Amino acid sequence: MFRPVIVADDRIPFLKGVLEPFCDIRYYPGGEIGPAEVADADALIVRTRTQCRAELLDRSHVRLITTATIGFDHLDTAYLERRGIAWFNAPGCNAASVRQYIASALLGIAARHGFVLKGMTLGVVGVGHVGHLVADLAEAWGMRVFRNDPPRAEKEGPEGFSSLGETVREADFLTFHVPLDETTRGMGSADLIGKMKSSAFLLNASRGEVVSGNALKTSLKNRKIAGAVLDVWENEPEIDRELLGLLEYGTPHIAGYSTDGKANGTSACVRHAAEYFGIRSLLNWRPPDVPAGPQIKPVPADLSPEAVRKRLLEQYYDIAEDDRNLRESPEKFEALRGGYRIRREPEFSEMIRP
Repeated sequence: MFRPVIVADDRIPFLKGVLEPFCDIRYYPGGEIGPAEVADADALIVRTRTQCRAELLDRSHVRLITTATIGFDHLDTAYLERRGIAWFNAPGCNAASVRQYIASALLGIAARHGFVLKGMTLGVVGVGHVGHLVADLAEAWGMRVFRNDPPRAEKEGPEGFSSLGETVREADFLTFHVPLDETTRGMGSADLIGKMKSSAFLLNASRGEVVSGNALKTSLKNRKIAGAVLDVWENEPEIDRELLGLLEYGTPHIAGYSTDGKANGTSACVRHAAEYFGIRSLLNWRPPDVPAGPQIKPVPADLSPEAVRKRLLEQYYDIAEDDRNLRESPEKFEALRGGYRIRREPEFSEMIRP
């Protein structure tokens, strides 16, 4: 009986033991999966650290690649399609996790600087799985939202969408949620940042190459903008430590690392493998052992609505903890990701109380 050989990133949670009854599966650190490791593999289950390109795959007979991530810029999709290699990502798997991250960042900045988010303007660049959740939450908080997404505007019509220039000029907070491609690489340039309000904040939780680190660093040094939040960096894991020191919050590419998001990504990968190799019993598999969420403590009723939200959200997630960990040990960027803690997501109703 045919048993597929699968090579998998050893940091994909909930995966070990699931496919073993049906496949021969080997686990490696994602950055160490090379041509020798995949030479006899039929399939790969990866994350962003495994670059699935000709250099890795030319001498293999890999037929399937599935990634436990929304983004797929680590997959050379044109090459894969020429080779007839099926590939899948996990759209939306950690969208709610990134929303949680942005929410914590916005509430943290507001508390730190003593202003109220209600009535302020959020500019969302990229209104896909993540961006639309972020935009909807901001509107539920009473913020004004500008949505910029040229592909969607072209497909759906311009109503409800804004140009990039208008979004940048109007935003008190400008947040990027775009895939990395030829149209978005370096879009956060010195020219774009220069069009922001001097009182505005820039947030990037998409891909590091979307925003120019040098341009952002210069803008922060010269106080051209009020501050910035980065979860993603150019040249990860060798991040710019000077830039880190200038940020409101800096974190090690973990915005989408909620336990819920990870479970969703792993579920998608198992489903893709099950569909491809005909493993019927795993077609609807979900992790059975996702840890329970926190026991939520009551919040004093005399606090402002935003203070209540911040106190509630901090019981699930506080961006300040990830910021502190990275500042203390920036050289441990990959270890902070690989050993990331349990982090559950609140329901949307919890995020908009009271």
